[in-house]
Amino acid sequence: MSTEQQNTSSIISKVWSFATVLRDDGVGYGDYLEQLTYLLFLKMADEFSKPPYSRDLKIPKKYNWQSLTDKKGAELFDHYVNTLHTLSNAKGFLGQIFTKSQNKINDPSKLARLIAMIDGESWSTMGADLKGKIYEGLLEKNAEDTKSGAGQYFTPRALIRAMVACVRPEPMKTIADPACGTGGFFLAAYDFLADRNNYTLDKKQKEFLKLKTFYGNEIVANTRRMALMNLFLHNIGDFDSENFISPADALISDSGLRVDYVLANPPFGKKSSMTFTNEEGEQDTEDLTYNRQDFFVTTSNKQLNFVQHIKTMLKADGKAAVVLPDNVLFEGGAGETIRKKLLEGTNLHTILRLPTGIFYKQGVKANVLFFDNKPASKTPWTREVWFYDFRTNIHFTLKKNPLRFEDLADFIKCYHPENIAKRKETYDARKNPEGRWRRFTYEEIIARDKTSLDITWIKDKSLTDLDNLPDPDVLAEEIIENLEAGIESFREVMAGVR
Repeated sequence: MSTEQQNTSSIISKVWSFATVLRDDGVGYGDYLEQLTYLLFLKMADEFSKPPYSRDLKIPKKYNWQSLTDKKGAELFDHYVNTLHTLSNAKGFLGQIFTKSQNKINDPSKLARLIAMIDGESWSTMGADLKGKIYEGLLEKNAEDTKSGAGQYFTPRALIRAMVACVRPEPMKTIADPACGTGGFFLAAYDFLADRNNYTLDKKQKEFLKLKTFYGNEIVANTRRMALMNLFLHNIGDFDSENFISPADALISDSGLRVDYVLANPPFGKKSSMTFTNEEGEQDTEDLTYNRQDFFVTTSNKQLNFVQHIKTMLKADGKAAVVLPDNVLFEGGAGETIRKKLLEGTNLHTILRLPTGIFYKQGVKANVLFFDNKPASKTPWTREVWFYDFRTNIHFTLKKNPLRFEDLADFIKCYHPENIAKRKETYDARKNPEGRWRRFTYEEIIARDKTSLDITWIKDKSLTDLDNLPDPDVLAEEIIENLEAGIESFREVMAGVR
C-alpha cells in the first residue's frame, strides 16, 4: 500500500470512528454529518484565506476557524453556538451552509476533539476524490440508519451511475434534479463529464462544469446543506458562486428554467400533503394539489406531478431519466392521461424495471423511465418502448447482496447509448422467452387497458421451481418488503377515506 493510500485510509477511519464515539452520546450519523459540514467548511475557508490562495471569504474574524481552535470547555461550547447562530444569517453560500444551524454535540471535550481532528489535516490540498469519498461514505452510513429516514434521500450510487452512462451527458449542457437529495445524480454526471475517457475538457468547459452545469431543488434544509457540501467537496461550486440548489418546492410553480437533462429520483410516497394546525390545536394534514397551467392534469399524486414538472423543465430536445414507482405505470385517471401525453409529446423509448431490495426505504417497487422531449406534433413521437426486466427472478439485499454497477452492465449494453436506433431484442417468443430486453410498439401499448406500461413476460421461478429458491434471508427480506409496500398502500387508501 502506497503512503498516499495509507494516509487516505487513516483519514477515513479517523473521521468514521469519531462518528461511533459520538453515537454513544446519542448523536446519530445525520447530526454528526451536520456538525462535520459546519466545521469542515470553516477549516477550508481558513486554508483558502491564507497564501497561496489569499482569498477574502467574508467570514467575520470573530467567528473564523482560529476562534474555535483557541478555546476549550464551556467557553468553546458557547462560542460554537454563537458562531452557528451568527453565520446562519450570512448571505451567499456561507448562509446556505449554515441555514438553521444548531449544535448537536453537547460534550465540550468531544467538540474540542472533533475540531482538533479536522485541524490536523490540510483539506484544501487534499484531492476531491478523497474528500468526496469520506463524505459520500458518511452519507451512505446515514442512509443505512433506517430510524433517521435519511434513506429516502439516498439513491443507490450504482443505479445512478448506470442511468448517467445511458444518458451520456455532454459538456456545456445543463443538468437538473428537482428533488436532488444529497446530490448523487450531480456527482455521477460530474464524474462522467470529467472522465478523460469520455471527454477532454478545455478551460471554458471545466469552468462551465464547475459553476454553471447543475440546478437542483431540495426542500429539507439539512439534506440541502449536505448536498451543497457534498458538491463543494467534489469541486462543484465555490465559496462565492451563486446558489444552485434552491430550497423551494419545485412543484409549486414553473421557474422558467429549461435544461438539457433531468436526472432524478423524486421522493417516495404518492400523496402531496401539507401539515397544519387545525381549530382544535392538533396537527393535521390535507392533500396538496398544484394548480399549474403547464400541467396536463391536476392531481395530488406527487409522483405524477413530478413527471409533469420534469416534462416542463426540459428544453425542446432535452432528455430525462427518472426513477418512478410502479403506480405511475398502471394507475388510471390522471396516470393514464399523463402516460398518453408522454407517449405523444416525448419519445418514451426505455423502461428499466428495477428489482426490490436496492432502496433504503423498504417495500419500494420502482422503474427508470428514459424519455426525450420533442416539439409539438400531430402524430405521437413514441413509436416503440423498450423494456428491460431487471426484476423477475433477480434478488438483491442491501447488506448481503447489494446492487453493483457491474450488475447493470447488460442493461447498458442493450440500451446502446451510442445509438439507440441500433438496439436488438434479446427476447424471442420461441428461442428465448426469458430474454430480458423486449420491444413493444406504440400501437400495442395504446391498446392495453388504461395504456398500462406495467408489462411483464418472464415466468417467476419462485412460483414454479421449488428446488432453486433464493437464500432464506433474501426470501425473508422480500416478504417484509411486500408487507411494507402493502401497508403503505393501505395507509394511502385510508388517508383518502378520511
